[in-house]
Order: sequence, then C-alpha cells, then structure tokens
Amino acid sequence: MSPRSASVNEELRRRSKERLLQAAVELVSERGYDATTLGDIADRAGSARGLVSYYFPGKRQLLQSAVHRLMHRTLEEALEREPRTDDGQERMARAIDAILGLARVRPVLMRQHMAGLLQAEGFVPCPEQRRLAELLRDTVARHGSCDVDSDYPMLRALLMGAVYAALVPGAPMPVPVLRAELFRRYRLDWEMGVPPDAEAPGGTCEPDRTDLARFFATGPEPGAQSK
Repeated sequence: MSPRSASVNEELRRRSKERLLQAAVELVSERGYDATTLGDIADRAGSARGLVSYYFPGKRQLLQSAVHRLMHRTLEEALEREPRTDDGQERMARAIDAILGLARVRPVLMRQHMAGLLQAEGFVPCPEQRRLAELLRDTVARHGSCDVDSDYPMLRALLMGAVYAALVPGAPMPVPVLRAELFRRYRLDWEMGVPPDAEAPGGTCEPDRTDLARFFATGPEPGAQSK
C-alpha cells in the first residue's frame, strides 16, 4: 500500500477536527457543559482522545469553536437561502432571526456558550469566530452602515444581549419581544426574515443530529472504496 499523500493527510485531519466540533455541539446540547468530558467528545467523534488536545487547548476552547461554527453556518445558510437577495433590510432581518433561532432551538448549548464567555478565560478568538464576524460585518455594510467598525460591534453586542436575555434562568424574555425590539432599532418590517412560528424554506423547527450534520463536513474518508 502506497503512503497517503500530504493532501489526503490534510483532509483526514480536517475531517477529524470537524467530527470533534460536531460531537461537542451534540453532547453539550444533550447533557450540558459540566456533564460532558473531553473523553466523551472524542468517543462520540470516533477519535483518539489525544487528538482533542492536539487541536484545542481545552474543553472551553473546543466548545467556543464548535458553537461559533454552528452560528456562522446557520447565519450563512439564512443569508443565502432562496429566494436569494441583496436587500440590506431583508439580510439584517435574516441575520437577527438566525441568531435568535439558535437560542430558541438549542437553549442548553447557547446558555453554556454564553456562560463560558463570562468565565475567566472569556472570549477566545478562533477561525470559526472570524468567519462569523465577517458575515455580520457584511450584513451591517449591506444594511447601509457608514461606519462598519462601530456598527458591527454594536450589532454583535445587541445579538449577544438578546440571546442572554432569552436564556437567563428564572427570568427569560420571550424571543418575539426581543425580535420586535431589534427590528425597531434597525427599522425592519415584522414580515421580513422568518417571523415567529414561521419556518424557513427547507429548514426545520426542531434540531436533530441529521439537521446538525449539514454544518460539519464529515463525509467518507478520502480514498475510501465504495462497496
């Protein structure tokens, strides 16, 4: 058997990392952060446990990368779904609904993510977060911002605040109320985006593993023979 090429090895590493990201999202959604170990994540991903520490400094960094992946892919899908549009108002509405939708359908995961941002290590920049930032900055620019460097952090802060308010234990605010406030701020019509109780074309209202898997590229290993 000839040795694998560098490109095949790189693809295998990428898919191994993808499986870890997906497993982290699945397990924290099911069990919560404290009840999920790095060993659990490695086992769910079908990876050697040493690979987790090879790719990520720790569990908190892994979870942040995994959630940021889910957020940027959810946002990307919402912005580009049919009918596609370049209208800045509609794209802002879709962005708001995409992020608030994660708070609604994945409350355990998003609550653990928000809690992690308030821990000592706080916010950890990563490639997944940078992709999310690029999409939000583009959304702000298309919405008509004259100062994206100021308006993007404000949008990010407002979305984070809304997610926190929707998930705070004991005193959550209804997502439609939070949506209405954000829509007023950005002068959006209520019918834009995906209003409450509506479903995006091709989407799903309830998460499952099949739905989640489309955000993580973990197909057959390169070079695998079909049977």
